[in-house]
Amino acid sequence: MYTMQPISKRMVAGASWMVLFKLFDRSLGLISTVILARLLVPQDFGIVAMAATVIALLELFSAFGLDAALIQRSDASPEHFNAAWTLNLLAGCLVAALLFASAWPLSVFYREPRLVAVICVLAVGTIIQGLENIGTVSFRKELDFSREFRFLAAKRVLPFLVTVPLAFWFRNYWALIAGTLVGRVGGVAFSYALHPFRPRPSLHKVRDLMHFSKWMLLHNLIAFLKDRSSNFVIGRMSGIASLGVFSLSAEIASLPSTELIAPINRALLPIYAKLAHDKVALAREYLSAMGAIALIGVPAVAGVAVTAPFIVAVFLGPKWQQATPLLEILAFFGITQVLQTNAFSAFLALGKPKAFVQISSIHVVVLLISLFLLTGPYGLVGAAWAYVITALLLLPVNFAVITIYLSLRPFEFLDQLWRPVVAAAAMFACVRWLGPATADGSLHSIAAAKSLAICVAMGVVVYVAGSAILWWVSGRPTGAETWAASMLRSAIARVRARG
Repeated sequence: MYTMQPISKRMVAGASWMVLFKLFDRSLGLISTVILARLLVPQDFGIVAMAATVIALLELFSAFGLDAALIQRSDASPEHFNAAWTLNLLAGCLVAALLFASAWPLSVFYREPRLVAVICVLAVGTIIQGLENIGTVSFRKELDFSREFRFLAAKRVLPFLVTVPLAFWFRNYWALIAGTLVGRVGGVAFSYALHPFRPRPSLHKVRDLMHFSKWMLLHNLIAFLKDRSSNFVIGRMSGIASLGVFSLSAEIASLPSTELIAPINRALLPIYAKLAHDKVALAREYLSAMGAIALIGVPAVAGVAVTAPFIVAVFLGPKWQQATPLLEILAFFGITQVLQTNAFSAFLALGKPKAFVQISSIHVVVLLISLFLLTGPYGLVGAAWAYVITALLLLPVNFAVITIYLSLRPFEFLDQLWRPVVAAAAMFACVRWLGPATADGSLHSIAAAKSLAICVAMGVVVYVAGSAILWWVSGRPTGAETWAASMLRSAIARVRARG
């Protein structure tokens, strides 16, 4: 049995920098999404989603997870970095060639002739991305998260500065395409400006990397099918407008996972890798991280679900009303993602990506069956429920495997989860029953903004109070709540000192 320890300073520092980047990134993204949703129509988002799905599929065959392989190897040399850069460049050229060759057949499949030009332009971006300096992986490997923040932030600002002005000018999907292309060019330039490593063509250490990366390739392919299966089904069965609505709904519903939890996991991988030789220490760090992730992520996802009508009314506008029920359903899928993403970093650190690949393979099979069974008769709502049902079936499997690998007892794992889940459920129920009503499902943006503010304030109070009560009743165990209470006391002390 492992004794819980306070959250480590390394984890807090790394996660803080990565969460800070995501907050910065999402601030730009939220402004961009609101503006684009007002200027463009669902068909524009649908066209880009179709092209992005195809490109992401082909790029998967070059997604060897070389950055994770370099981080996981404690003996990575400059030759390993050169081999990784060479593989990335060759893969980018291969994907571009496949995209040029498949542009017209794909436009016929989707019955959308505009896809030809879009895919060809984006194909150039895959070559450009392959030139990015692989040396920037050292930022994470050496736990230099401040420099990682500067690099990622610089890559994010440039496409924002391009996409928004072009949206006012073009008023169509080409603004999104141009922003994507400029972002990849900027990423290459910034990578060489911020890191002194200068890669050269070499395949000398490819075999060393591929032993680990072959499983990362399979994982990325399966992850693509898990995340993008609905794009093929909906795009073919319901058209680009429905695909645009579903894509944007899924993006918003996954914000807590992608914007809060993903950056934490990005910081955790190199920390876990340094602890891989000591399973006891790794298990303790994993439990601490799991508690923090649940404490932050679960209420955030539940909040999206309960405020979905107001989110749509305030940020998207009346033409996106179809997204409201999708947000409410897909948010529950987001909860499952929040709870299981930390396991992937632990599997990689242990050098056991095969286990996660096997679990994800089962997930994809169940998801595809569910999509075909539910999308036809129930449309977009059926597709959303297919994601939720599949995730609920596979979540216990994921938990069971990681507890075995880390020699954890089930109650040690569940002890980190039950308090945030119960408190978030209480928050959801209180806001749903006592919060502002949405009688006609279509609110004026000002009234919706007021209602959203009331719901958020009510949810924060209920969740914080519920978490504190459950923690106190449980005997104040050491964990994420301890860290949160310590941070609160420190903040109060600073305010008093200034006063």
